[in-house]
Amino acid sequence: MKKLTTILSLGFCLTLAVEAEAQVNTNLSEEKKEELSKRPADIVETEIGKLKLVPPFSSESVTKESEVIGWGDKKPKAPAGFKVTKFAENLQHPRRTYIAPNDDIFVVESNTKNSADRITLIRDKDGDGSPDYQEVFMEDLNQPYGMLVLDNYFYVANTDGLYRYPYSEGDTKIELEGEKILSLPAGGYNNHWTRNLLANKDGSKIYVSVGSASNVGEYGMEKEERRAAILEINPDGSGEKLYAAGLRNPVGMDWNPITGELWTAVNERDKIGNNLVPDYITSVQEGGWYGWPYSYYGQIQDPRWAEDPHTDLVEKAIVPDVPVGPHTASLGLAFYTKDKFPGKYKNGAFVGQHGSWNRANFSGYKILFVPFDENGKPGQPEDFLTGFIADEAESKVHGRPVGVSVTPDGALLVNDDDANIIWKVSAE
Repeated sequence: MKKLTTILSLGFCLTLAVEAEAQVNTNLSEEKKEELSKRPADIVETEIGKLKLVPPFSSESVTKESEVIGWGDKKPKAPAGFKVTKFAENLQHPRRTYIAPNDDIFVVESNTKNSADRITLIRDKDGDGSPDYQEVFMEDLNQPYGMLVLDNYFYVANTDGLYRYPYSEGDTKIELEGEKILSLPAGGYNNHWTRNLLANKDGSKIYVSVGSASNVGEYGMEKEERRAAILEINPDGSGEKLYAAGLRNPVGMDWNPITGELWTAVNERDKIGNNLVPDYITSVQEGGWYGWPYSYYGQIQDPRWAEDPHTDLVEKAIVPDVPVGPHTASLGLAFYTKDKFPGKYKNGAFVGQHGSWNRANFSGYKILFVPFDENGKPGQPEDFLTGFIADEAESKVHGRPVGVSVTPDGALLVNDDDANIIWKVSAE
């Protein structure tokens, strides 16, 4: 699906990531910002058509945080033909849901601050579509996010490392100490502490997403070693290689059911204007380089790196497939492979957008749907689940959607982590 292919060896990528110090300038003068704002717009060709990108600093970079007020008797809005119900509550920041091969539902409860650091197990034992079992499965973790059941192990990606625990199908609690099979760089800019997991079809490889430690490399690129990347490892943690790099904060990952390609949802950079840079979902090339922090959307150079432009890398940067709006914090990603929703949704992708903080008008705070055709090619994104913004003028929101997952019965689960709810969207 790509127009450009680039293969980067692990050694080469790591050399790029450990420069002695960053040569980025995040304190451009007002005169320089004014000059940049006057340059022509950039036009790039994505998989869904041409994208016009405004000049840097053509609008002021602002901070507009949302206040979560909860839902009361309200709920999110889905398109006609769907119903929205409250699937689970009494959770503490239910950030992501993982559905195991035996249909057990695991919910990771974690946050940037005051993290619950636990995983809760939910079951629908009588098969009526509503849970009748909800208990803590694991606790005393360290900002967990990614979960995976593979070969009699339960894997948990904490912010500082990947652990695995002996597991038998149907276990209701894990209390044994796990084995740390992979150390990961901890901490990060805003919410870049999440480490997601995805196995390939035959279970021979695990993919680990690791967001950047910074917005645009301002803490020094030595802090970005093995970050802004997707790592590939063997199930025992060995054989690590950098699968793809230059992805500022890849979080959601899933396999395109038509092409078999790995896809990810990526949060792009902040602080150069209301409409830069659009977040995206994209297929991920093995060995691919996607530009962060030196460029965006291919060869558009980030002006904060003008004194040290890394031209060789900029020339190799891959244009992502599907832009999904600036500052949306697009985190969740799940392809819909069931048959309960209308035909247009088959093999399309749902994208959970946690919502902006670096934009004068809110963006995100919804679930997008991206249709894919019979050849696995994406189409134009459209709103699917909305109503999260309560009062734009007062900066009030009911909740903030994050993870999305597809249930065995063909419904969509949406983790509303700041409202402490998991919503279920079903076809009527």
